[in-house]
Order: sequence, then structure tokens, then C-alpha cells
Amino acid sequence: MSFFTSADFTLGQKLLEIVYIIIGLLTIYTGVKNARDEENPSRVGTGIFWCVLGVVLAFGRWIPAVVDGILILIMCVPAILGKVKIGKTNAPSEETVEKTYNKVGMKVFIPALAIGGGAMSFALFLPNLGALVGIGAGILVAIILLMLFNKENKPMVFLNDSERLISTVGPLSMLPMLLASLGAVFTAAGVGDVVAGIVGKIIPEGNVNVGIAVFAIGMALFTMVMGNAFAAITVMTVGIGAPFVLAYGADPTLIGMLALTCGYCGTLCTPMAANFNVVPVALLDMKDRFGVIKNQIVPAIIFLVFQIVYMIIFK
Repeated sequence: MSFFTSADFTLGQKLLEIVYIIIGLLTIYTGVKNARDEENPSRVGTGIFWCVLGVVLAFGRWIPAVVDGILILIMCVPAILGKVKIGKTNAPSEETVEKTYNKVGMKVFIPALAIGGGAMSFALFLPNLGALVGIGAGILVAIILLMLFNKENKPMVFLNDSERLISTVGPLSMLPMLLASLGAVFTAAGVGDVVAGIVGKIIPEGNVNVGIAVFAIGMALFTMVMGNAFAAITVMTVGIGAPFVLAYGADPTLIGMLALTCGYCGTLCTPMAANFNVVPVALLDMKDRFGVIKNQIVPAIIFLVFQIVYMIIFK
């Protein structure tokens, strides 16, 4: 409890930690429910994975770093062996969905907007608390609204629906966290300096236009590997953006903004961006595992070319 009473931490940090604790407890609930589910073909592995992940999310701040690392290694074992499965799901029937829709109607979008509105409001007007805390506040407002719209929406409904969604997404749900961590590891390991050394032998000294093209394409390709443009831009800016583009007078605001969106073009083309390109396949039960990506490749290339030309013209 010293963390929550200490003056060394801001209110935003404390509220964000509460959000992580709630997420962790939901994940532990998912693990316990799957471990007790006799219809789950891998209930032991599933239970271990979700419970350990929940412990790390909820109590990681107070667990020694070495123990955290060991727990993560333990958590990865059932995922690698394919022993994390979804068990019995109590999804609502089509009749129930239709009945609820007829009752709630288009008002169902209001709670969804409340979540986005909470994130934007906190980011704009309460920046000290942060957008992630805003998402948590938006979710709380959304829950209250849904309970007002339909009296059948009891707390257990939200708890079980959360468990069903977590189980459906599976281990892919932790991929964004791992990729973000990988970006930090790459930066600390000096990958950016290695990239700079390689690129320096290719790009003619002082040729900003070629530097912009390589920076943009590199962002897209590295994001395809990392699955996360935010992780990629740190490494690519250190290795290419700063020494070969910004050092020769290019507008840092324009280059930085569009370099990130060039990375997003890579996001559209990779299964590593699981929350965008793989999770929808699982949720929609699509037959083609790469159906989302196949429909995004052409627009991604068009956007990438346009942004390169734009940066070269208005740099």
C-alpha cells in the first residue's frame, strides 16, 4: 500500500496501476474458469498461462524483477506448446442478440463512444492522468450506460463476457506488450547504431531525398518485423532519421509524424500486428487467416508512396 500513499508517484501513475490490477484480476479469473472447465482440452496449460499473466499484470510492480522474468518464462511454455485453448463459451444465442438489439437499438454505440471519448478527454484536458486512465474511466461509464439500457446486464454478464473475449483472443493478446518491450530492448542494445552503419554505406552523403525514402521504407519494413510502429520508430530514427534526414535540415515535425504513419503502412501488412490483423480473423471466424492482410496490402503501398512523395516535396 506504500505505493498508493507515497508522494513520489503521481495520481496518474496510481490510477493506471489500479487499471492494471483490474486487468490482472480479470485475467486470473479467466485462468481459474478455464482450469475448472472440463470441456477445455488443455485446461491445465490454459489455467497456468492466464493465471501467471494475471499475476504479472496485477502485482508485477511489487514482484522482484527476477521472479517476474521466471513467471513470464513459465507462462510462455504452454503457449509455445499450443496448450492454451478456449473452453466452453456461454455466448448469447441469436434470439437473445436480436431481442437485445430490438430493445437497445442504435444506442449500443453510445457506450463504445464513451470509451473513446474518455481517452480523448483525459488526453486533452487531464494530460497528467493520461489517456490510458481515460480509457478505464470510459469503460466504467460504458458499463453504467449498458446497465441502464438493459437491466439484464448484471456485473457477472460483464465479467463472463470479458472472460469469453480474452479466451477467444488467446495468447495473441499479449503480443503488443511483447513487441513494445522488444523495441526497448533493441534500442538499449544499440540496433539503431548498427542500422546507421549499414545505411551510411548505401545513402550518398547529404542526399536528403534518398534518406527520406530509405527512412520511410525502413519504417514500414521494420514495423512489419516488430508489429508495432511505436517500437520501430525509436530504432529507425536513431539509425536513419536523425543522421541522414534531420541532420540536413528537414522539418522534424513533418518527418516524425509521417515516418510514424509510414510504419502504420507496415502494420497493415503483417501478422505480427496481431490486434489489427489476426484478432479480427479469430473474432469473425474467417476461413482465410490472412484475409485481412490481403485486403490491406495495396492501400498500404499507395499510402506509403504518397507519404514519401509528400515528405520529399514539403521537407
